[in-house]
Amino acid sequence: MKNYVIILLVVVSNSLFAQLSPSEIQGKRDEHAAELKDSTLGVLNSNEIAEFQGLDYFEIDTAFQIQATLIKKKGKRFKMPTSTERTPIYRRYGIVVFSVDDSSYQLEVYQNIDLRKKEGYEDYLFIPFRDGTSRTETYGGGRYLDVKIPSGKTILLDFNLAYNPYCAYSYRYSCPIPPAINTLSVKIFAGEKTPIRH
Repeated sequence: MKNYVIILLVVVSNSLFAQLSPSEIQGKRDEHAAELKDSTLGVLNSNEIAEFQGLDYFEIDTAFQIQATLIKKKGKRFKMPTSTERTPIYRRYGIVVFSVDDSSYQLEVYQNIDLRKKEGYEDYLFIPFRDGTSRTETYGGGRYLDVKIPSGKTILLDFNLAYNPYCAYSYRYSCPIPPAINTLSVKIFAGEKTPIRH
């Protein structure tokens, strides 16, 4: 039986949701690569670790640390499509509106109904998205951003922290598929690229 795993953020840190320096972003990238290669964590199995060639990223660009407006607009609960038959329950929490190169864009922001009941995840929000780099420079299944519910109406979107779902590295996982409405026409040249292959 395939070992399907729900994609969860392993460590929630306040620093993840504050504006990070380039060196701090690089540190998180190094930690992510180390976690994937650590056999004791079991993210990848031994064969996948042997095939792992490292992670590839766009150059860190502070222009993609974008202050967005969060419009709280809760939706009905729905079953989020994934790469398997699993359909976790989410709801739309709101919409983030932001600008790239003087053009305005928006993305829906979601809240996992089960995850919000776990200690430390009460204010965790999830943004799955595709953009103009998907299937070329970046993983075709889309990328993810993690954010926290802000105290005000603005929220930091640091696309340098955009990461691939585990499905990009292993068939064993069940990963949320970004809804069509979260497809950006602009190219986001920030964050993780398509995984390096042999």
